Amino acid sequence: MITIHLRYEIDPHRLSDFEEYGRRWIHLVNRLGGTHHGYFLPSEGDSDEAFALFTFPSLAEYERYRIAATTDPECVEANRFGAETRCFRRYERRFLTPMFD
Repeated sequence: MITIHLRYEIDPHRLSDFEEYGRRWIHLVNRLGGTHHGYFLPSEGDSDEAFALFTFPSLAEYERYRIAATTDPECVEANRFGAETRCFRRYERRFLTPMFD
C-alpha cells in the first residue's frame, strides 16, 4: 500500500475554487482505483496551505492511475480548472507507507 501526501500552496482568495478542484479529484481518484482520504483546508494558522491524502494498493497501481489521468476527460478538465482558476500556486508530493498497528 502507498499513500500519497500532497501539500498545496493555495491562494486564500480562491478557496472556493480550490474546494471545487478538490471535490473533483476526490471523485476521480476513487473512480480510478484509489481511496481518497480527503482534502484538509486551512482553519487556524497558515491561510495558504492545504493538504490531501489518498492511497493506492501499490506503487504500480498509482502509476497506472497517473497514466490514465493524462487522457481521462474528467481528469483533463479538472487540471484545466485548476490552471484556469489559479487556485493554487504549487504543490509537493510525498509517498508514504502507512503503519496502522
